[in-house]
Amino acid sequence: MKVKKLTDGLSAESAAWVKSVLQNWVLEKHHIRLLLLAASHWDAAAAARQVIQRDGAVYLDRFGCPKPRPEVAIFRDSSVVFSRLLRELALDVEQLESPRPTAFIGKGKK
Repeated sequence: MKVKKLTDGLSAESAAWVKSVLQNWVLEKHHIRLLLLAASHWDAAAAARQVIQRDGAVYLDRFGCPKPRPEVAIFRDSSVVFSRLLRELALDVEQLESPRPTAFIGKGKK
């Protein structure tokens, strides 16, 4: 599938990032899906951030009580998902023997 088709719906910045990653890394199909999902979450976080910057993080409801804007949750959730997908792709580290550190299982000091 062509890169242009893959990046449809992404911002220009995210599309450029995806193209850059695809040029510099050999990814399997499931990794490409993770990459595209990460890019779309980056875009969602950026869109939410723009609304928060423009309108603030809080609004007053009909009773005059402050409430967080829905974009605050969108920004938070999209940022978390993006960072987890990026960690899963492991684009910033050399290939390790194990992608995750092993847990220490054993008896504590006596």
